[in-house]
Amino acid sequence: RQIYVDLPELSDRVEIFNVHLRNIKVNSRLDVEQLARQTQGFSGADIANVCNEAALIAARNNKPAVDWNDFMAAIDRIVGGLEKKSRIITDDEKFSIATHEAGHATITWMIQYGNPLVKVTIVPRGRALGAAWYAPEERQIIPTQALLDTMCGLLAGRAAEEVFTGQIGTGASDDLEKCTKIARSLVLVYGMSDKLPNLNYNDSTGQDMGFTKPYSDETARIIDAEVMRIVNEQYERAKEILRKYAAQHNQIRDLLIEKEVIYHDDVEKILGKRQWKSRTDEIMEINKQIESKKNETGENSNDSSDTPVCQTPSEDFGEDLDSEDPGTPPPFNK
Repeated sequence: RQIYVDLPELSDRVEIFNVHLRNIKVNSRLDVEQLARQTQGFSGADIANVCNEAALIAARNNKPAVDWNDFMAAIDRIVGGLEKKSRIITDDEKFSIATHEAGHATITWMIQYGNPLVKVTIVPRGRALGAAWYAPEERQIIPTQALLDTMCGLLAGRAAEEVFTGQIGTGASDDLEKCTKIARSLVLVYGMSDKLPNLNYNDSTGQDMGFTKPYSDETARIIDAEVMRIVNEQYERAKEILRKYAAQHNQIRDLLIEKEVIYHDDVEKILGKRQWKSRTDEIMEINKQIESKKNETGENSNDSSDTPVCQTPSEDFGEDLDSEDPGTPPPFNK
């Protein structure tokens, strides 16, 4: 008998955060739902590590309570590694990195299935010279366009380098690897190729793929051609979007060079509000409706019996004017 234990979903992560924050003094305006959105793919142990790391960061800075910035620094440290303050970067390299990361931010903002942006940084951390951080959407069924949009966003950094600097560098190697894997999955696993529709060449048992391929040499050539076609189409699409929004991209790049770290609100001021609503926002609204119905049911049953009903905490976080912490940024895409 096998029991599959999946990673916690959004509502589960909210509950896990509440458990681990019981013994930590946090700022009164901290939004646990936003923290849960930033930690997709985290296990319960990972979330506990985030809480402990945030508390340590706050203690090092002699803060009276753990605030949003401490949690973001903890997530950055866990996911991206230690900040490399001693790494020396020339002005030309800084310009190239900022161009690359601004390309990611611009494209993902302007496509339907782009993940909500959290921040963009050109501060070296771990092996990365810069990064665009997102709040990934949790989808049960992924449409074809969502996969294509993901590829377009991954290729945006390389495309920005070509469009705005006239040359490309090695910084996109990880993006290219992820993009190629998605393209191969489109063709080999999901049956979304025009020339090989509704076919799945993946052996989920793992018994046959080690010895022979389940397709001919001619099919292998078609697979390679389809993968190249899909990647090239999304690369050209990324360059077209960047040319259309070149002025906005350059503003983001210049602001990034000036501040080194910019956030969702900074990008929104340049590109405007996104056209599409975040799926995560929709999920949270549905969860709140479910909780509201449960509370109404509990209150009705309480009228006919003496059984006490547990009340949900108020969503009013109060106004903590004693701390200089600006609190949690507003929810995305509202």
